[in-house]
Amino acid sequence: MVTKKAKVYKKVSPNLKLTTYLGKRDYYDHKSWQDHIDGVCVINTEYLKNRKVFGLIVVAFRYGREDMDVMGVSFRKDFAVKQMQIYPPLEENKHPLTKLQAKLLNKLGEEAIPFHFDLPTNSPDTVCIQPSEYDGGQPCGVDYQITTYVANNMDDKIHKRNSVSLGIRKLTYYEHAEEKQPREEISKEFKFTSGAMKLECTLDKARYYAGETMNISVCVDNTTSKKAKRIKIQVLQMADITLYETVTYKNVVTEIESEEGFPIEPNSSGFCQVYKLRPVLDAAKRRAGLALNGRVKYQDTILASSTELTGNVDKENMGVIVNYKVRVKMTLGFGSGDMILEIPFKLSPSRLKGNQGDPEEREDESEHDDIELVTEDFKRVAVKGFENELSGGLTSAGI
Repeated sequence: MVTKKAKVYKKVSPNLKLTTYLGKRDYYDHKSWQDHIDGVCVINTEYLKNRKVFGLIVVAFRYGREDMDVMGVSFRKDFAVKQMQIYPPLEENKHPLTKLQAKLLNKLGEEAIPFHFDLPTNSPDTVCIQPSEYDGGQPCGVDYQITTYVANNMDDKIHKRNSVSLGIRKLTYYEHAEEKQPREEISKEFKFTSGAMKLECTLDKARYYAGETMNISVCVDNTTSKKAKRIKIQVLQMADITLYETVTYKNVVTEIESEEGFPIEPNSSGFCQVYKLRPVLDAAKRRAGLALNGRVKYQDTILASSTELTGNVDKENMGVIVNYKVRVKMTLGFGSGDMILEIPFKLSPSRLKGNQGDPEEREDESEHDDIELVTEDFKRVAVKGFENELSGGLTSAGI
């Protein structure tokens, strides 16, 4: 029998009467199916008396600081995505146990109750717009929060003392398929000279996983009497805030400027160079307006993934729409201006490992494996350079 270690995240209510366990913090929409949110609550039944335990998933859209809420305009929009009764368990809420849940129930005893949520379709990804150093309050963006709480009725006010709130991330993950290589070209003609300057750019693929190196091929043909002096290549991120009004943040994620092979002399052709750029957070993590899949202070935060719009989705309900493009700027000789070319591409979360099929459709290939539980408190560790900042989850409440 093979023993596998499984990390379990734990958080306890302030009054110590309710504890919630989750097997992971990141959940994915895989296009044809979605990850399930399976967890376990440990309940002090003597404390409950005649009350019940409920579960709630809320997705929140934030735009602007909370102290900017004026003239009746709300800069925060919450709505319940899922809500259910966990204890006493209802027949309609029962779901087959995962192996991790079964292990937890066996370890935690009779007061442990399993719960199951389906990750909703057509809901936005977790996105955080990084504030500037002068901004106060919580950053703009979209976040998800799971709350388990004790109450008489599902719609009762949630009290902090007997509730547990955990921030999770929802991301979209598509296995990359064969797609046409992105390619663009432009030409520029000049007065008092024949011919044209032609600039062509090709990306090695249309989609990249976070952390992958991009190979950007640039070719130039110059049949004019002008010179090309240098080239600059940038990876740009555009984040459109679609709540209430459209506001766009535009940031340079990474860039390179080169004079290698330049100047390109008049009436010459055949210049071709491959430039390598790697769009990662490290080079830009303190830039205000940058869209992230979470908060910059946490070690597992990455650049926000490209937004995948499918079907008739209301853009306002997406909260933030993120796109990427490569921008090539070639500087010409005095008085000739510049040549600028842009190519869009997609950025996805880091490549997932292991079997990514729908769990309900998988064979029990690990039926004979045992699980060793490793419990970790539900919090995130500050990365280097952020040690003095408060560490928490991904929700607006800093949980």
